[in-house]
Amino acid sequence: MDPRKIIDRYYGRPGDRRLRELLELHSGLVARKALECADRRGLDVDREFVYEAAMLHDIGIIGCDAAGILCHGTEPYICHGVIGRAMLETEGLPRHAMVCERHTGAGLTVEEIIRQDLPLPRRDMCPVTPEEKLICYADKFYSKSGGPRREKSVEQIIRSMQKYGPETVARFQALDEMFG
Repeated sequence: MDPRKIIDRYYGRPGDRRLRELLELHSGLVARKALECADRRGLDVDREFVYEAAMLHDIGIIGCDAAGILCHGTEPYICHGVIGRAMLETEGLPRHAMVCERHTGAGLTVEEIIRQDLPLPRRDMCPVTPEEKLICYADKFYSKSGGPRREKSVEQIIRSMQKYGPETVARFQALDEMFG
């Protein structure tokens, strides 16, 4: 499966060009980082799936309202994973769809969703498979805003996650132990 063909279906209008470029830049960096981590750790993961899912993990941003990163949809940015899941399920890609839903933050528990009153379905959205965890981890090193090509340090990631609570930081640190 060529992820660009899926991206073409949703980001093919002339007005989507800059957003698509940002999506592909970010997703390509995440894919490269995920595969580098897998290689460094000698992980037995489905490399083709990791590449494809990393390229598609943020496909749902097109439905979000985040002008700072060129998104002019209607939903809050926190919903991009759920939107992406729905898009990829429609494409017949259920495994890829779960990566979309489960990569936000270091994953989100149903308790956090309820406590923070997030506009998300009331269910756990934490990465489960090694591939989901790997992509979730690699995603934290790159932002779509600011300097999208600049790789963050582990310390910078942890500092930015502290505002979401110790559980979030602990989940990221567990991922860092697995893949860092």
